[in-house]
Amino acid sequence: MCLGIPGKVIEIRDDATLLMGKVDFGGVRKEACLAYTPDVRLGDYVIVHVGFAISQVDEAEALKTLEILEQMGDLIAQELATMGPGQSEPAVVSDEAPHADAVVGGPAGAGVPA
Repeated sequence: MCLGIPGKVIEIRDDATLLMGKVDFGGVRKEACLAYTPDVRLGDYVIVHVGFAISQVDEAEALKTLEILEQMGDLIAQELATMGPGQSEPAVVSDEAPHADAVVGGPAGAGVPA
């Protein structure tokens, strides 16, 4: 399953010219590559998919999405467990951005693809 999960950026750093940071998913904190969201600031919410922040999202939308995912049971825990080996770096580094159609709770009007 391809699932993007919203989280709050709590740390930003430049690791050898690659923008990295720590994202909080309601108490679960994971490393994420922030290169696809270069304008992100501390406190912003991002959608993270397999260790990459692929888009920014406003706080209201992020919290709404997290509430829906929480109602789905263990889905968030399962996805967070597969975010990348060792959690210290993304699982894959690529020059291509992930497909945005796989994102749950992206920009207003976006949702789960049919």
